[in-house]
Parts: sequence; structure tokens; C-alpha cells
Amino acid sequence: MTGLAAAGLAGLTGAGVLGTRLWNRRTEQLVAQLAGPLPGAGHQVFTMEELTGLPVPVANYFRFALQPGQALIRRARLRETGGFRAGTSWSSFTAVHHVHTLPPGFVWDARIYMLPLLPVQIRDSYVAGSGAMQGRLAGLLPVVKESNRPDLDAGALLRYLAEAVWYPTALLPSQGVTWSALDNASALATLTDGHTTVSLQFYFGEQGEIVRCYTPARFRDVNGAGVPTPWGGTYHTYIQAAGMRVPQAGEVAWFLPEGPRAYWRGRLQCTFDFGLPPFKGV
Repeated sequence: MTGLAAAGLAGLTGAGVLGTRLWNRRTEQLVAQLAGPLPGAGHQVFTMEELTGLPVPVANYFRFALQPGQALIRRARLRETGGFRAGTSWSSFTAVHHVHTLPPGFVWDARIYMLPLLPVQIRDSYVAGSGAMQGRLAGLLPVVKESNRPDLDAGALLRYLAEAVWYPTALLPSQGVTWSALDNASALATLTDGHTTVSLQFYFGEQGEIVRCYTPARFRDVNGAGVPTPWGGTYHTYIQAAGMRVPQAGEVAWFLPEGPRAYWRGRLQCTFDFGLPPFKGV
């Protein structure tokens, strides 16, 4: 390597380090904004009375996932590894996903390894009722920046609802979710946060577990415009985590006219904060 090339590589590496520091600082600021009020004297644990009036498959799911007396999750941290497809090929990724319930919100901070030494950093968030997405190469060069759009707000809240299977007390009626029956193996969940209301279909397995979710119209970004597109995900390999049953893996896809297009496949490690003792997890 010539001296000029070495100097260029060193400069690029240094810029990448600085960009990553600035990126991490902004992520920390957004995570801090997720904080909501402390839980009051009302619902702090799951009780069987919450199942009264729920559709049968939904009640069976909560019996499967939760034990009576289960403390309600206030925050969760999901560490993710797997594959992400932005174009035609898959790339490995890692992510830390910060979640807050009541009010609902999240910050998903991912690194997608499309290029050696220069990961694409993606931050998807829903904070104070607003959805946003930002992406930078090595934390410096912008590749995507979207915010202040009602379709982004709805898409982000739909994501929160779909991923609540990993923090399952957030799906309880006391946490703002209303349920209506579709048939004996599926139900519609609806969640309102501020100006945004979303609904998502959940499908249940033989043991009561949620096996997949689906919506006929989640906004997909196409050249900066939100295009309503069928979207959904599957959940696999349920395990015990802090007294609850949650999936260890999943897949997410758009359902396009030419066929399903999966774009996220991952495994997750969950850590929970119940607003009582320090974090618990697996």
C-alpha cells in the first residue's frame, strides 16, 4: 500500500469513527425521549380478569404467553442478529432495539454490513407519536432521511404492534389494544396513539401462540412516497423469557404482486424493565 493510499484509508477510518460517535449520541438522545410517566397504582401486573370478553384465540394466547401476576413490561431492549435485504441480495446485520410502552415508542439502531469496514447505519424510530427513518454510510454519508409524514407514523406504529409479541404484556387491553374476532384462529388488534390508529391481523397456532401477523396496507416507501402494500411477519421458536413466552426468531416481508419479498430475518435476545427491579431477560 502506498503512503497516499494508507493516508486516505486512515482518514476514512477516522471520519467513520467520528460519524459513528455522532450517530450514537443522537440515538441516545432519542432513547431518552422515549421515557414516559412512571406506572400509577392501576394495572401493574397481569390478572386473569383481563381475559373477560376477549375473543377465544386471544384469551388462549395470553394464557400461553403469560402467568397470572406477571409484571407489565415498561421498557424492553431487543438485541438482534440476522439478515437484511435492501436490494436483490441479503446482508448480515446487528441491531439494538429500544422499546417503551405507555406511551408506545421505539428506537431501532441497526448496522447492515453491505460493504467491508463501512456498515450502513439505519435508525428507525417512533418517538412522541412521530415515525422517522434515517440511514448513513459509516454514520456520515446520508442514504435515507424521512420524517414528518402521517404514513411514516402509521407504519411505525404498525411495526410497534407487530413486534409487541416480543414484549407481550403490551398487547393486553389495559395497555390500549382492543381485540375483535376474525375466526377461531385469528383476531384483529387495534391500537391508537394520538392522531394515529392502526390495526393488524394476528394468527394463532395450536398451542395458542401467535404464528404470524398481516395487514393488507402498510405504507411502503417508493421514491419518497408511501404506497399501501400488504405486509406481515412470522414468529418462530418460542422460549421462556422472564416468566413469559416469546419467539426467539422471525421474518418480515412485503407481499408484492410478483410474490412475497422477505427483507428481515433475525434472532432476538430480549431484556425487560418492569418499572420495579433492574432489567431481566434471557
